[in-house]
Amino acid sequence: MRTHQLVLHWIEDRLSAGDLAVGGRLPAERTLAEQLQVSRTSVREAIRILEAMGVVRSGVGSGPDAGTVVISDPAAALGSALRLHVATQHLPVADIVETRVLLESWAAAQARRDAPELEEAATLLAAMDAPEGLSVDDFLALDVRFHLALAHAAGNAVVSAMMGSLRESIQGYAARLTGNLPDWNATASRLRTEHHAILAAVKEGDGSRAAQLVADHIEGFYKEAGLGAG
Repeated sequence: MRTHQLVLHWIEDRLSAGDLAVGGRLPAERTLAEQLQVSRTSVREAIRILEAMGVVRSGVGSGPDAGTVVISDPAAALGSALRLHVATQHLPVADIVETRVLLESWAAAQARRDAPELEEAATLLAAMDAPEGLSVDDFLALDVRFHLALAHAAGNAVVSAMMGSLRESIQGYAARLTGNLPDWNATASRLRTEHHAILAAVKEGDGSRAAQLVADHIEGFYKEAGLGAG
């Protein structure tokens, strides 16, 4: 076992035992190195890995933000890893999209009619309906938040994290695909109409219809934008 892995296992054990929790701080590098009888370099390497995994955040200097604090950001960590594998073409974008359809359809079917996240989703739709119009990037950013709000309404933290990571992994690709669309304004109008229909189905408790609408919505966008063409 590499030395930095000893540090990772120590932290994992403390988190599992409840000795460390979100918002808590790790011991100072020197203290941790002495306690585990490893080098401070190994401790630093372990902390860098944990930062990349979205488990801790490191602050320098002194004051309330100093030290290494335990956080929880699984979607960002998974998204970063997936994005790199998409770049290597080991994970085809088409497979990512198919997985999105599976997860988001399930989430739409399971979303609770009284979930507070649905109010957030409605607010986001209102922002997308702004009469002055939005840039493509602003529209897509609101679109991501809308879909994640629906996911949160299903109440499954793992599905929410996975959906967030999948969206992040191909967000740049999706933005580039808009350049293939013959008429972005027409597409945006259609997407807004579909969003409203999806939210209405969820609020009416028609999970099967919401699931089908979400699947058609996602697949329709990528088909129109030419995913896999050429």
